Amino acid sequence: MTRFVDRFGVGQLKETKEGYLVATSRVARTGVQLYLARELGDAATSQGFQPNDIVRVYRSPEQVFSDASLGTITRIPLTLDHPGEDLSAENWSRLAKGEVGDSYAVEREQGWVVVNPMLKDSDFISAVKTTHREWSAGYSADIVPYADKTLADFEMIGINYNHLAAVPRGRAGPEARIGDSWGASPVQDFQPGELPNNPKGVHMDLKTVVLGDKAVQVAVADVAAIEQYKAQMTKALADAEAAKSKVEKDKDEEIGELKGKLKKAEDAAVVDLDALVADRTALVAQVHAIDASIPVIGKSADELRKTAVARKWGDAMVADANPDVIMGLFKAACKDSVPANPVRGIVADGLHDLNDADKLVQVAHNGYAARLQRNKGA
Repeated sequence: MTRFVDRFGVGQLKETKEGYLVATSRVARTGVQLYLARELGDAATSQGFQPNDIVRVYRSPEQVFSDASLGTITRIPLTLDHPGEDLSAENWSRLAKGEVGDSYAVEREQGWVVVNPMLKDSDFISAVKTTHREWSAGYSADIVPYADKTLADFEMIGINYNHLAAVPRGRAGPEARIGDSWGASPVQDFQPGELPNNPKGVHMDLKTVVLGDKAVQVAVADVAAIEQYKAQMTKALADAEAAKSKVEKDKDEEIGELKGKLKKAEDAAVVDLDALVADRTALVAQVHAIDASIPVIGKSADELRKTAVARKWGDAMVADANPDVIMGLFKAACKDSVPANPVRGIVADGLHDLNDADKLVQVAHNGYAARLQRNKGA
């Protein structure tokens, strides 16, 4: 016997006065399903199939709706996800969250088995309303070769239901097609009652979808997964482009900031030589006004001020003084020492002849004038 799981929608839900939920759900179907050969074990490999081959398994109405099979689906427990073990009396109280109704609740509807499971656990009810929106029937069956290979490779017989699990909505890809690992799960379902009639393959309903710049046909059952994947890839591309744009924007801002800092540094490095010469000339004049013998070549401004203050008031005045204190002392010393101004001296004292020849001419002129005056008196 091989374990199997099939997956179906939860269906309609109705609440009882006790707070239980009663569902009307399709849980089994007739027709052909596709499985990976490796999921069917020896039944497939003994017929020459490789592990990754797709095999066709037929479930006839005679098997699906047999009294023996339907008798096993009544009163089976409900579980949250598939447990790692068969449900039995030993683990029922730990795992069961409700149960399928009596046999009268089992109906046949266009190739489906319809049941009315009753959900009795509050947390379980909350999960079915939100995260676990599908049923997955857990059952065992025998797989035997099917006589007409143009229709199917195998037939499922002796279907024996064990539990009905509420499982997360949606599929998780080919490696976890129904989100659990309790048993073999079909790769592809067919409509109830449909039989494959192509000896080279299985008939599938196809639908056209757009992939890039091409339109291709895929199985109808795969369209939703493909469209979801396209949406995810579109979003991933948009997110990547947005991230790239942000990186470029941040880089441009950083470059602009660095250029601004460089310009500021360049402007700060520009030296006004005329201003420096004027400042140095004025400082030297102030220092020499205090003491004209102070040497200035090779001395910094701070050194010149310190020397000038020391010459005026003594070394003790500047022994422990910092540059700010010395600057204050120097300003005070400058107020008492006015630099020499030759023009001001000439204006104040008048012109003085410094040439001896001019003095001799003046003396001769004065003597000549005195003699003329005496002659007039005689």
